[in-house]
Amino acid sequence: MDWMLMPLRRYAEFSGRSQRKEYWMFYLFCVIVAVVLNVVESIVGLSGMVGGVYGPLTSLFLLGILVPSIAVGIRRLHDTDRSGWWLLIALVPIVGGIVLLVFFVTDGTHGPNRFGPDPKNPGQAEAFA
Repeated sequence: MDWMLMPLRRYAEFSGRSQRKEYWMFYLFCVIVAVVLNVVESIVGLSGMVGGVYGPLTSLFLLGILVPSIAVGIRRLHDTDRSGWWLLIALVPIVGGIVLLVFFVTDGTHGPNRFGPDPKNPGQAEAFA
C-alpha cells in the first residue's frame, strides 16, 4: 500500500526518479479507486452526469490525481534517463501511447544518472565521483 500512495505524498515533485513499482502500483491504485467510484455512482444513479461518461465523484477523483499522475510519469521517465518532455509523445495517436508504455516498462538506469541517484540503491555512489 505504501508504493501506491507514495506519488500522492510526492504530489507535485517533478524532479528525481521513480521505480517501475512506484509507477505501476500508483496506476493500479487509480484504476481500482476509479472503478469503485464508478460502481458506487452507478448504484446511486449519478453515473454519466459529467460529459455523459463519468459521475461527479469519479470526475473529482480524476481531477485530483492529475498532477501526481503527471509527476510520477515524469519521474519514471527520469529513471530511464529520459527528459520529462517525452510525456508529450502521448499526444501522438496510438504510436505515442505505445512508445510511452515501452519507456514505462523498461528498467531504469543502474546507478546515478543526470536526474538523481538510483531509487533502487540510493546509497550506491560512484567510487571517484
